[in-house]
Order: sequence, then C-alpha cells, then structure tokens
Amino acid sequence: MRAIIIGAGIMGLATAWGLARQGHEVELFEQGPIPNPLASSMDEHRLIRHPYGSHVGYARMIDDAYAAWELLWADLGETLYEPTGTLALTGNGADWAEQSAAALTSIGKPMTELSMSDLPRRFPLLDTKGLERAFWIDTGGVLLAQDIVAGLVRHLGAHAKVRLHANTPVRAVDLEHGRIVTEAGVTHDGDIVVVAAGAWAPRLLPALGARVVPSRQVVIYFDLPEDQRAAWARGPMIIEKTGDVGLYLVPPVRGCGMKVGDHEFSRNGDPTAPRDARESEMRALLDRCGSLLRGFERWQVRNLKVCFYSVTDDERFVVEKQGAKGWAMSPCSGHGFKFGALMGLELARTLDEGRDSTAHARWAAGLVGDGST
Repeated sequence: MRAIIIGAGIMGLATAWGLARQGHEVELFEQGPIPNPLASSMDEHRLIRHPYGSHVGYARMIDDAYAAWELLWADLGETLYEPTGTLALTGNGADWAEQSAAALTSIGKPMTELSMSDLPRRFPLLDTKGLERAFWIDTGGVLLAQDIVAGLVRHLGAHAKVRLHANTPVRAVDLEHGRIVTEAGVTHDGDIVVVAAGAWAPRLLPALGARVVPSRQVVIYFDLPEDQRAAWARGPMIIEKTGDVGLYLVPPVRGCGMKVGDHEFSRNGDPTAPRDARESEMRALLDRCGSLLRGFERWQVRNLKVCFYSVTDDERFVVEKQGAKGWAMSPCSGHGFKFGALMGLELARTLDEGRDSTAHARWAAGLVGDGST
C-alpha cells in the first residue's frame, strides 16, 4: 500500500510511523518546514492523564496510549516522558474532579481523595481558598512534545519506506480517487490519503468545517522564583476546575518551562494570522493563578505562546473514512497529543488489516465503553 499523509504534526507523523512499521510506503506532505513551528504539536510539553471527567471511553484508552508510547520509545531509542502523578482540584460547584474519580473507580483505577487540611501539607505551594475537593492518582505525567515530534522526524527521515515533503502546500484533495494536487500543480496518487492538517484541515475538507473549527489559544510560560524551582520541578500536573474558571499546570520537568493554560476555547481565529498575544487575553487565568498558587506574585511571565486547536462541539475526535480512499484525521479539542502514538498506530492497523471504518471512528471518538450511543 502507498499512503499519502497531509500534515506533519503529531497525528500525521504517528500515522506515517505506524504505516512504515507495517511495511507500507508513505509520502508525507507539510506546508511548512518539518517540524513546523506553527503546528499545535510544537510545544515544549503536553500532559497524559487518566482523569477525564465523565468521558470514560477516553479514560479507558489511556493505558493503550501508554503502551503505544512505549513502542515509540523503543523505536526512537529514548524515553521522552516524565511521570509526575495527577492532582485534580474542584470548587465553586464544579464537578469535573468528582466525575473523573467516579469514572476511574468504575474501570478499576480509583483516585484518592485528599482532605482540604491534608492538601497544603502534601502540596505546600497551593492555596486551598476556593477549593472544595481534591483527588490524587499516581499515574500521569509529561510528554516532551517538541522532542517527540523532532525524534519522529529524524526516525522517519531515515526510513527507506518514507518520503517527507517539507514546504509543499497541498491545494486540493480527491479522497474518492486517492489523489492530491500541490500548490505547484504537481499531482500525487496513492492507495489512501489521510488528511491530518490540524486547524488547516477544513480548508482542504470544507464539509469538515461544520464540525471542526480552528480555535486560537494562548498559554503562559513562567520563570519561577529561585526558592520554588526545585519543588515545582518535582511537582505534579494540576488540573483545576472551579466553575467558569479553570486551569491546567504543567510542571517544569527536564529543564522545560512552567506552563499554565486553560481549557476555554475561543472557537475563532485564523491559523495563518500573526500570533501576537497580550496578557489581557489571559487576565482571568492570571487572577486564578494568583489565588491558587502561593507566591505567584513573584512569578515572571517569560512568554505568551499562541497556538491553534481544532475543536468540535463535544470535544470528541474525528477520525473517519471519507470517500473510497480517504480519511479525515482530527484528534482534537486540545486533548489529542497524549493519544498521538496510539491514534497513528491504530489507524495504520485499520488500513493494513481492512478493519471496519465505522467501528474505528466510534473508538477514536471515545464512544467504546463510554455508555454513549
């Protein structure tokens, strides 16, 4: 089989890796350099965690995601992951942490509830003001995202079955016949075409635009005061939900920055537009950091980073067959990277083995074992 993949972010690269492992020929096209600094995959680090609110299907998939990453570490010859454990916090009537704890108990991965009196003892850099409940699980950690992407590029670039086409925008796709046309007017044919173009995918697949929209997101990197650096480098990831305000915190493992962001989608923006960011865009998040994190007034903003998610209304992934020879691949909504290796491997297996495409789409959407119809 000869596969054409559009997009060299984590999903396109992982699918190319999976197909090459199966012995198939792969041509991968990227509109910019490979890696592309504008891709949503290109950030210092990303989280992997079992707590998933009420989305039991995705919580069930995490163990498989870990197994897929282990296969990739073996192929790359290095482990680009740091375990941290996961601390889930909730308040002001929000119930995401409680939903996560209930869901994980149902699949045999119980979380431990921490009392509000115990929380500051175990995590003295946190302020319990505004919090109501806290849950802990030993699993979870940090994926070194841009190192993973760079490692995949090196690995695939040396693979005899893979050809990488950097700086080669695609202007048209024909998923019925397995054909693409580049901006230069060159036609390429394959047995399968996978569109994994992230926030740019709706431009190639306009029908996808009704379900998947670009979303401009801003994250903050901080320089920590010297007396907090060691403690936070050993600290957990934090997922905090307090009503309308919430944040995630990625600890500064292996020399990475301290990153804080939120899971509130803008659901607008042009991924080709300038990516200047302003602190005013993050005022609510900065205010929440100030009440949750002790000594936050001494933290210094290092930089604001703008990236673009592709977002669905229900935050479920879109990995679906389109046409006789095409697939749309959009594991999206700000929680896809952790599943990158798994999504690539499983799509490669579905293509290689001729597995049912509808069943694959349901699985990728987190509907298997989720209790959803």
